[in-house]
Amino acid sequence: MSYAATAALQAAVYSALVADAEVSGMADGAIYDALPAGPVPSTYIRLGAERVRDASDKTGSGAVHDFPVTIVTDAAGYHAAKQIAAAISDALIDADLSLTRGSLTALNFLRARARRVADTREIEVWFRARIDTSDA
Repeated sequence: MSYAATAALQAAVYSALVADAEVSGMADGAIYDALPAGPVPSTYIRLGAERVRDASDKTGSGAVHDFPVTIVTDAAGYHAAKQIAAAISDALIDADLSLTRGSLTALNFLRARARRVADTREIEVWFRARIDTSDA
């Protein structure tokens, strides 16, 4: 097991979301790992958190990465955020992402949660990525 491919996975997910015209357009390009200084957009997408566990077996080493892509909005309702969440799911589920370290063998939807946090609404869409790190 290795945590070695985590940065490569995040970079590939970020690139896929930025390159997806629907996702990027719906979020006005506001896709972040770290929020910019100053005022933040009224709707944005946040990456970065994850949970990783060993998935090594007799055939090689690997890891399972569970990670959320979070949509944050100050809009009055959830409708627009749910549309962005659906577009993110469409862009990532079974995506053929190229990693700079390790090989992605699966990328699937895991779960989602919509909730109010202070004055915002957040939708966390969780994905599970299986990465083969035998050659990493």
